[in-house]
Amino acid sequence: MAQHDYINKTPRKKGQKKQQPKAQKPFPKVLAAFAILLTGGFGYGLWFIKEHADPAKVEQAQKPTEPAAVVEEKKELPRPPTFIHDMKTAQVEAEVKVIKSRGPFQMQCGSFRTYEQAEKRKARIAFAGLISEIRRTEGSNGVWYRVRLGPYDKKRDAESDKNRLQRIKIVDCGIWGWT
Repeated sequence: MAQHDYINKTPRKKGQKKQQPKAQKPFPKVLAAFAILLTGGFGYGLWFIKEHADPAKVEQAQKPTEPAAVVEEKKELPRPPTFIHDMKTAQVEAEVKVIKSRGPFQMQCGSFRTYEQAEKRKARIAFAGLISEIRRTEGSNGVWYRVRLGPYDKKRDAESDKNRLQRIKIVDCGIWGWT
């Protein structure tokens, strides 16, 4: 007895009969006749061209033609410009201005009400490889703990450290002259 796969079989509803397979379509005789006519017409066209071709043109087409000799013309090179010789012996004089430094700079990376918040910021800055200090200041609105870095001789050095801190998501730093 053959085994049947009953798992994937859906149960028949009551009153439903077995479906009969669909009837196959008849062979398309018209399309086959049309294809035979097209193939025959194409073959007749090739035979007609072959039999009615001019023999002189056929012979000429079978012989390869020799390409005409290519004549190379030598073009005269332009004369070299005269300023090249002048550039080899020329000397350039330029004034160099000395830029005055505006003084030492400092960077402040936060001002907090509690010392613990300032310590957390200082620790995050230390993870970036920079040394900071916490300064306690008293103002008209109470006590503040400021986290500062510096002094920097050049503002470029302060900007470099500011960019290092921005990479670790400390973005509230400002650069000022040292006071």
